[in-house]
Amino acid sequence: MAIVHADVDALLFDPTDLDARLAAGTAPVKAFRHCLEAGDAMLEGRFREGTPARLVVPQRSWLIDQVLGRAWQRLMDGETGNAALVAVGGYGRGELHPGSDIDIMVLIPADCGKDLSSRIERFITSLWDIGLEVGHSVRTVEDCVRESTADITVATNIMESRLLAGAETLFDDMREATAPAHVWASRDFFAAKLAEQEARHLKYHDTAHNLEPNIKESPGGLRDIQMVGWVAKRHFGAETLRDLVGQGFLNESEYEELISGQNFLWDIRFALHLLAGRREDRLLFDHQTALAKQFGYADQDHTLGVEQLMQRYFRTVADLGRLNEMLLQLFQEAILYVDDVEPPQLLNKRFQARKGFLEVTHGNVFKRYPFALLEAFLLMQQHPELKGVRASTIRLIRDSRHLIDDKFRRDLRCRSLFMEIMRQPRGLTHELRRMHRYGVLARYIPAFGAISGRMQYDLFHAYTVDSHTLFVVRNLRRFAIDEHADELPFCNTIMQRLPKTELLYLAGIFHDIAKGRGGDHSELGADDAYEFCIHHGLSQYDARLVAWLVRHHLLMSMTAQRKDISDPEVVSRFARQVGDRVRLDYLYLLTVADIRATNPGLWNSWRDSLLMELYTATTRALRRGLEHPIDNEELVRETQQQARRRLKVMGLHHMSVKSIWRHFTDDYFLRYSAEEIAWHTEAIARTRPEELPLVLVDAQSARGGTEVFVYTEDRDHVFAQTVQALDQLNLNIQDARIITTEHGHTLDSYLVLEDDGEPARETWRIDEIAGRLQAALQQTRLCPPARRPVPRQLRSFTIKTEINFSPDETNERTVMELITGDRPGLLARVGYGFAQCGFRLQNAKIATIGARVEDVFFVTDEDNRPLSRPEQFDCIRDALIDLLDERSNLAERATGL
Repeated sequence: MAIVHADVDALLFDPTDLDARLAAGTAPVKAFRHCLEAGDAMLEGRFREGTPARLVVPQRSWLIDQVLGRAWQRLMDGETGNAALVAVGGYGRGELHPGSDIDIMVLIPADCGKDLSSRIERFITSLWDIGLEVGHSVRTVEDCVRESTADITVATNIMESRLLAGAETLFDDMREATAPAHVWASRDFFAAKLAEQEARHLKYHDTAHNLEPNIKESPGGLRDIQMVGWVAKRHFGAETLRDLVGQGFLNESEYEELISGQNFLWDIRFALHLLAGRREDRLLFDHQTALAKQFGYADQDHTLGVEQLMQRYFRTVADLGRLNEMLLQLFQEAILYVDDVEPPQLLNKRFQARKGFLEVTHGNVFKRYPFALLEAFLLMQQHPELKGVRASTIRLIRDSRHLIDDKFRRDLRCRSLFMEIMRQPRGLTHELRRMHRYGVLARYIPAFGAISGRMQYDLFHAYTVDSHTLFVVRNLRRFAIDEHADELPFCNTIMQRLPKTELLYLAGIFHDIAKGRGGDHSELGADDAYEFCIHHGLSQYDARLVAWLVRHHLLMSMTAQRKDISDPEVVSRFARQVGDRVRLDYLYLLTVADIRATNPGLWNSWRDSLLMELYTATTRALRRGLEHPIDNEELVRETQQQARRRLKVMGLHHMSVKSIWRHFTDDYFLRYSAEEIAWHTEAIARTRPEELPLVLVDAQSARGGTEVFVYTEDRDHVFAQTVQALDQLNLNIQDARIITTEHGHTLDSYLVLEDDGEPARETWRIDEIAGRLQAALQQTRLCPPARRPVPRQLRSFTIKTEINFSPDETNERTVMELITGDRPGLLARVGYGFAQCGFRLQNAKIATIGARVEDVFFVTDEDNRPLSRPEQFDCIRDALIDLLDERSNLAERATGL
């Protein structure tokens, strides 16, 4: 919408000062540049001193108007009446942030002569010379008509045009020629812009709650406000957003909310441009902390200042998104459905369907029947033919939210309606999101309101807590829908046998509901969930199950990713914690849905396989009975028998197998499947000692990635050389298993993925991995790991390196937990540190949680014994802190290794 320009401000631009400089012989470029820089510096100073962006944004537009106008007069001498200088786009609206595009159009007559063309070219060049990065076009009226007709973006920019200088008649002709009567009738314009917005929202995952949002383009951002303004201007002739109040599309409080939201986003955008020194509309982690400090947010007990700023941002764009939805639907009714005179279809005495939208039958419905505030969403589920809720009803729901109080929550009808919504066979995700958008969910479950817009300042959680929660429920629902069964067939199979799927959805809603309160969010959330379930008439058994799922929603993922699940004792302990098959089914589904909703790049074939492995092993343990834990010797015999059968089919004589296996420990047979053992054994049997090291690469292993297997003589630095080579190949190590044989050899297995989270599949890539590893392992000297640049996002987080040790007496090894910040080549540095201190790696669990690494290494000394001496612990602690905190030169430590 057009913004009224600032009053003439001689402090920003003094034409007499410019004239005096020019008269004194100052070069025009230098004189204009001085005026521009002085004005911009003054605007920046005003903003930093507390002047809001809503004032300095139009002031900067006014400043640019003055500079362009004087430059036009100087360079277009005698020709100003034949051409017009026009501001278009955001500049046309009078909105210029420090890094905003300055879009201009020079409107010329159809018979433009060479002299005029030459002057225009000099004018554009001079603007760049004085420091104005302008986007420009030179068009006739006919050009404007043709290009506007072909491209709605051009039509939109021209619609917002504003005459700066020159031929007013020519400008008026252009405005008339591109009006709705000639180009893009308002009905077509609205339909096209609506499709444009839907595509833009889809590009940004249809959520504003990505943790590095684009404040302009993300849903609920400035572009959504502009969208409303474009339609209002094109169809209704509105010049300002306030005009929408007079026309009945907004009430006064909604207008204030819209303007308040826009002002907040303008403040953020103006500060962001100044901070970045250029146009930057992405709220990157690099800038969030600095912005929080600039706007006065300070760290508190349970929340960082940056998290407070971002929570306000996310809540603001959520409100703006709702207003955008409501206004566009009102526009739809006024523009697209104006000719639809079909009478409403009565659904019950409280609701009816009009033009495909749900609406109340009268304005007092919610006052008389407060429970209808939930019934509306149930009806939307039961009538999938409905396109949405009518805008007037959305407004009424918002205005009636105060009715959702303790009395409302105690009402049996309300409790029954909510559980009916949870039990419906369709529409659960859509209606929970709609309830959230309209503010009903936060009122009905007050704890949910506390997590609305709440972010966690890390790279692990890609969405705010409320968005993540609703994504979890969406994922759970997709497990139950047959058309999505091919995504995760096993999850679909389990979902079909769950006795009560609504319990799983409730666990999804409550699993993170206590985040930000302080204390253990799983414990606090479990208490909330139990109380809610009992209050809603669920049995003690069902309530306890939901509470148990919330309390232990991290148990399965932490066990799979942090523990050695090839160890029968680890599986038995997990099985005892789960207790029965029903809980295991519920927990498995919740775990998968949670991981997939945390970060788009987090779920991969390896995690899929890892959870499946734990689920299968636990099912076996539960089937045997918790009082009959798996016996290691029995499991070794069973695995060996299966492997022998495979090797017999492969043509390997049983005496050859016996000769190879006599050197292998039970640990090997416990940690590998029969298929893997057969693969390893057959390859070892056909490899002569002088041909070692043996390197095998399985492009798509059963463990969900590319498996790299190394068999060689056990010597110093094998692990360090291997991980360095894999690092140089830009492969991400997900898991490592290191087994030492009784005759001085090592069986090492690494599960790796490419940077995109996929296994390495191309033949040339497999050959490259094998060849590079063969060459690396034939080296006698260990080189220091190469330094690689740290990605931008990781640089925004500082995580102090912590190293903790604990004994693993059962397996005669030491557990070393490493907590540090993620960076490229991390494992290569860890391996280098192990080599420095003479450590042997027996197993590793690799866990990267956003920017935070929480890796667990099972280590021994050079004689394969647990660490015991203080100097051993001191050596690796000092070496790793030194290596990972980059306080020394690696090259200086290369000698002697």
